[in-house]
Amino acid sequence: MSGTGIEQIGRPNFWTLLGCGLFVLMVNHQQLGSLLVWRAAANLKFKVEPGPSPTIRFPQAGPYDRRLGYTELPSLIQRLTERDFEVASQARQSPALMDFIDAGGYAVYHEKSQAGLVLKDRSGQTLEAAPYPSAAYRRFDEIPPILVDTLRFIEDRDLLDPGHPYRNPAIEWRRFAAAAAGRVGGVLDPSLKRGGASTLATQIEKYRHSPAGRTETVGEKMRQMATATARAYLDGPQTMSAQQQIITDYLDSTPLGSRPGYGEVIGFGDAMRAWFGVQFTEVNGLLRLRDASGASAERRAQVYKEALGLLIAQRRPSYYLNAGRKDLDRLADGYLRALAAASVIDPALRDAATKAALAFTPRPPAPATGSFVERKAVDAARTELMVALGLPEVYRLDRFDLSADVSFDAAAQRRVATFLERLKDPGQLAALGLVGDQLLGDADPREVAWSVVLYERGKDHNLVRIHADSLNQPFDINSGAKLILGSTAKLRTLATYLGIVDRQYRELSTASGPALRQVAATSDDPLRRWAATYLAGIAPDRRALQPTLDAAMQRTYSASPYEEFFTGGGTHVFHNFEHAEDSQRPTVQQAFEHSVNLAFVRLLRDVIRHYEVDAGAPGLAVTSADSAARNDLLRRFADREGSAYLDRFCSEYDGLSPDEALEQLAGRVRPTARRLVVMFRSVRPDGSVEQMKAFLAQHLRDLPPQATAEELHARYGPDRLSLSDRGYLAGVNPLELWVVAYLQHHPEATRAQVLAASSGERQQAYGWLFRTANSRQQDLRIRRLIEEDAFDHLLQDWKRQGYPFGRLVPSLATAIGSSGDRPDALAALMGIILNDGVRQSTTDLERVVLAASTPYQTEMIYRPEAPERVMSTEVAATLRRALAGVVASGTAARVRGIYVGSDGRPLPVGGKTGTGDNRFESFGPGHQLVEARPVDRTATFVFFLGDRLYGTVTAFVSGPQADRYHFTSALAVSLLRVLAPELQPLVETPANRSAAKPRIIALNGSDPEPGTGP
Repeated sequence: MSGTGIEQIGRPNFWTLLGCGLFVLMVNHQQLGSLLVWRAAANLKFKVEPGPSPTIRFPQAGPYDRRLGYTELPSLIQRLTERDFEVASQARQSPALMDFIDAGGYAVYHEKSQAGLVLKDRSGQTLEAAPYPSAAYRRFDEIPPILVDTLRFIEDRDLLDPGHPYRNPAIEWRRFAAAAAGRVGGVLDPSLKRGGASTLATQIEKYRHSPAGRTETVGEKMRQMATATARAYLDGPQTMSAQQQIITDYLDSTPLGSRPGYGEVIGFGDAMRAWFGVQFTEVNGLLRLRDASGASAERRAQVYKEALGLLIAQRRPSYYLNAGRKDLDRLADGYLRALAAASVIDPALRDAATKAALAFTPRPPAPATGSFVERKAVDAARTELMVALGLPEVYRLDRFDLSADVSFDAAAQRRVATFLERLKDPGQLAALGLVGDQLLGDADPREVAWSVVLYERGKDHNLVRIHADSLNQPFDINSGAKLILGSTAKLRTLATYLGIVDRQYRELSTASGPALRQVAATSDDPLRRWAATYLAGIAPDRRALQPTLDAAMQRTYSASPYEEFFTGGGTHVFHNFEHAEDSQRPTVQQAFEHSVNLAFVRLLRDVIRHYEVDAGAPGLAVTSADSAARNDLLRRFADREGSAYLDRFCSEYDGLSPDEALEQLAGRVRPTARRLVVMFRSVRPDGSVEQMKAFLAQHLRDLPPQATAEELHARYGPDRLSLSDRGYLAGVNPLELWVVAYLQHHPEATRAQVLAASSGERQQAYGWLFRTANSRQQDLRIRRLIEEDAFDHLLQDWKRQGYPFGRLVPSLATAIGSSGDRPDALAALMGIILNDGVRQSTTDLERVVLAASTPYQTEMIYRPEAPERVMSTEVAATLRRALAGVVASGTAARVRGIYVGSDGRPLPVGGKTGTGDNRFESFGPGHQLVEARPVDRTATFVFFLGDRLYGTVTAFVSGPQADRYHFTSALAVSLLRVLAPELQPLVETPANRSAAKPRIIALNGSDPEPGTGP
């Protein structure tokens, strides 16, 4: 709205002016009356100013306000605020406008007939714009005159009368008087027809803003009339342009029912398509024809009758769209005769249209859908926005009056998406050099899905620039699943290892030589022993963190595969990718550059041992069988494993009746009398002998005699045997026996309730474990529990690095990828490393504007909290050098020297490769492989380009066909190599914001100086 300020106008003045103006209009002094109403409406204005508005009124009801999201604005603003957005600017409603709303009116402004989600990229280019309704008249002069004249004939023949330019289009006084008389007469005689006083203007107010789009009371009708009047005079005392806008708005926004598979139908243009299957452009072209003949005349008559049908159907659209189609056809024929008699249409059109029948389409045309490949970035942004706003579905989001600035680079996104589509062609693959050893062989390239995601480091947060993959499905390879990404896990392992060395240095660097040698001689922690030994050999005044980290990178580990490792609750062996590595003893740096599996398995073993010792885990060899620490560990194991079993049994028996649960339990084992009796007596301890025999009869051919049955009934009562013994005799897990018994009497119990009720039973079920004769079994379980605790500590460190899952597989195989990961989570770690050890948030949403150009407009800007330091600058620098070594002389050498900066010089590039061959394997005695079922295969490269850009590239094949592919991470590296022409413009594009080092918050809440670490 224009204006130099928001003038103060009191409520009595406004309503006095409005009332006087309406009275003068009613007595037919239009010019004076319109001037008074305009003066009243002139102060119903708003303007947008920086910061949140101290007072603002939002709509409470109305289909239009709900559909466009206006009624939900307070909650939407709150949700965005909770996700680090802040109000940058907001509408200020004038006192007169707030007064008008408080008095019962609807907000007066130029409303939108079309709205919907709009997404714009980093440069302001539109990524997505899907207005709703999809077809609308933007200006009055776009409407075919015959459609305007037909609507005026049906609804308000005084509209657009050039002789009355000051007319109030919201009230037709004759119709209003008749409706008022009918209302009064209806009080005396309910059979009298009351009539309606609706004009097009008040109808628009009704179906847009009245609760449920209905007029239930006289007060609601007055509300509609007052608002429609104020809206008509918003721009001046003359209302001819307002009358034209009323016709335009009515055609664009009339609700016309709904159809399955299409949803709500809004507006004339969408309704022609949804009801009759006629495109908007064809409707307008035919209705503008003046001299049609032959087939064109017939088609024009058909479309005109259908258009007429929609104008008539507005009062009862659901009826006429479904059961009342024949009635609508007959009603249209009557209107055709009346229209011809009034010379609105000519007799030829009348006759041709009367012969035509309304041709309802059996099903509305399906909405146009683009390729998922082309829409990956858009869909990612829409999903992020939907989650941020707390909406249950994207359908609602797409209809909101909302625009968002996203961080994607639309040009680069299109280039990469188009490039990935080309990779389905074997000829293109060969030309690009992606076919060969460790790449794609002769397997079908169409089964390979490719993913490319690129991020840019910003001043206080990171930005998504490209989000593309070739999978023509909603599934997002980058962030949609848990994938086995192979040796990329070595990057996380190395980061944790260096972080431990960092902490050991800070703790030990000031100690004396003798004290350090004492630590080296007595500690059970291998990493602490090394740090103490290393520092003891350096004079105290020459000790420094960076040389210590460099020395840690030069430690060596055996790559021999000829060792069995007790991990994950059992004995495991591991293999290197290259057999030539089996006899090597590489340094940590070399093992990282060349991705040597066994060296990193042993490195992770040292890390896990560090956590075990750090947590005070007791040494098994010196812990006596009856020690409190040992018994405590056994109780913890029983509780933990028992809880896992209980969770499984709750799932298996969920929803079963008591009888069904008992039958399922009995079906677990080969039936014998003793097993079944133990089951029955445990599950139904109060059951009689006869009930037990009836149960046995369902499962046994030969029933025991009465005396034997009575003896069994007495012998195997739950009061005679422990839970553990009853489970053993029944041949099932004792906790399964207990769950079935508990659910007999608590069928509605939740899992939490079952868990809470079973604490004693979990210990009873593992009673055998506490017997000293089972000391070996105890040792195995204690070792397993201690290892699991250590992996929980490792998980916490990985989560600080951005690891996305709540559990790690407690196995040394985690060092080579068995715990899974996500490409976007690996990229988050790369962002931390590139940002000198500081984690800052990543977003693809930078700005959201709600209800633009309305009295509710709210602009929100992403303002993240202060970044957090998760590793020291020295650790980050060491990791960057290690990653650069992978490209310089390791597994990613194919991309060396490919990318150049804007100055033409080679760009610093680093990364980590990973190959995932995920399959379910079964082994027999002697580690013999019995079965291997392929699940998927992945090749991933997480990388950085210079000091600003980083990301991931991934190749992925899912399902049994993965067995036909033998590519390695070399394929992902090669993809980044051939993508250089598509990414180079982005590499050379200056960042939108400075990449200066941000203020950071350390883990302890302090603000450390660079280099001091967390």
